Amino acid sequence: MSQAPTADVIVVGAGIIGAACAHELARRDLQVLVLDDAAGGATGAGMGHLVVMDDNPAELALSHYSLELWRRLRERLPEACAYRGCGTLWLAADAGEMDLARAKQGILAEHGVATQMLDGQQLAALEPMLRKGLGGALKVPGDGILYAPATAQWLLDSHPRIKHLRAHVRSLAGDQLELDDGRLLRAPRVLLANGLGARSLLPALPLRAKKGHLLITDRYPRQVGHQLVELGYAASAHASDGASVAFNVQPRPTGQLLIGSSRQFDILDPEADPQVLATMLRRAVDYLPDLAQLNGIRAWTGFRAATPDGLPILGEHPRQPGLWLAVGHEGLGVTTAPGSARLLADLLLGERPAIDPRPYLPGRFAALTGETP
Repeated sequence: MSQAPTADVIVVGAGIIGAACAHELARRDLQVLVLDDAAGGATGAGMGHLVVMDDNPAELALSHYSLELWRRLRERLPEACAYRGCGTLWLAADAGEMDLARAKQGILAEHGVATQMLDGQQLAALEPMLRKGLGGALKVPGDGILYAPATAQWLLDSHPRIKHLRAHVRSLAGDQLELDDGRLLRAPRVLLANGLGARSLLPALPLRAKKGHLLITDRYPRQVGHQLVELGYAASAHASDGASVAFNVQPRPTGQLLIGSSRQFDILDPEADPQVLATMLRRAVDYLPDLAQLNGIRAWTGFRAATPDGLPILGEHPRQPGLWLAVGHEGLGVTTAPGSARLLADLLLGERPAIDPRPYLPGRFAALTGETP
């Protein structure tokens, strides 16, 4: 059997969460080995949006903190990462939904998030491709987008203390990992950051698959300047059952439009569902009528790893010392990657996090503590 590499921390998963964690731990002078089987995952399938979400206080705290960290990284990111501070427009379909926009503005203002309320005329002037007669929008100028696969690779390549090994982890026992080729690797700390794949190594993880569809158009002269999201998006994103769609269109630097979004529970078939895709596109055309004249060149699906309460699991396993978890980010993995990584590194090194870690700790789930719920 070959000699196993050594590291202070072994990170399983090289998506945006695993890469951000590896980057942060290496920045704290730890030697990090990242294991990944290159099979792809949520990072490659998602939209790459950077958006402050406020469905609950913990989600708002982590997303707001993370966007501040992304903005600090912005100048260092290479062009391949395609970071753009395009901002988000939360669209109100009518005057009634403007009340939702104002309520959202109040919540964000309490946390220092800059916003601007737009009436229907201002919105139409800013985004003329939108259908006429919308009630208005809440503009969040600090939001952005990036290309997550290139960003994850940059995070892995950006520090000499990170080593990246293409390998599939067969099993986990204490501080020991067994690879498919029979090699055994050990480290004082092991971090699972491989999304739904973590369930095969730790079946007790309370993670549920949420399948999503995306479609991208051909390249056109600029059609949309901001990320456009309907105000009902949060309710769709956190639905607990069934299939749902919501309007979400993102302008890419290439001139393409990335169109979402949908959610289906517990379906692991990667094939696109024509009915769900058609419903999602009808929703998009309802907000952007001229979208029906554009060519869609590719549609694909991905799988989000969701927890029962919609928040990620960040911290040390309550019954397995040395085993750390950074999973369950659902559709906010790209947004919350740097904040999740910094919070986890603070906990691992015994430092005080900048935000309250308690809402994200693994011990909140009976499945991991072994207690009877």
